Amino acid sequence: MINFSILISLSEVKGPGGLFDINATLPLVAIQFILLMVILNVILYSPLLTVMEERQAYILSTLAEASKILEEGKKIRKLKLIDAQTLIDNGDLITDMSYRIGQELYYSEQKKIEMYLKQVAIMCTRILIAEQRQTVIKLADANALLYVNMMYERLAYTHLSLI
Repeated sequence: MINFSILISLSEVKGPGGLFDINATLPLVAIQFILLMVILNVILYSPLLTVMEERQAYILSTLAEASKILEEGKKIRKLKLIDAQTLIDNGDLITDMSYRIGQELYYSEQKKIEMYLKQVAIMCTRILIAEQRQTVIKLADANALLYVNMMYERLAYTHLSLI
């Protein structure tokens, strides 16, 4: 393991060039700093500041236009307050009329459905009556056949009894 106290004691500088050493490098660093500030000012800060000023002017002009529009809106609102109430009343009237139209459509559709159901019932009744007629005809044919057979048997019996 490294002993930090030994490292700290070894890193101490003895003689000139301690924490602050004022020699020819200090003015050179100051000149570099000033040169960097000038370059940054020309390249970065000046265009950035112009863009920010343009943006500030745009925001101020937009706010001025918005306040003008707001004032005009307030004037129109004051002038049109009665018209707005009329529109609301007309809207209520339109709503009531549309409700009535909807009811009329509902009842007319309901009547159409009822008429259709009546027609279906009549057709079903006609079909049932036709089927009953067919059944009655079949029964009548069967009864007639039975009657004919019975008459034939009587004739045959009477004919046999005569012989």
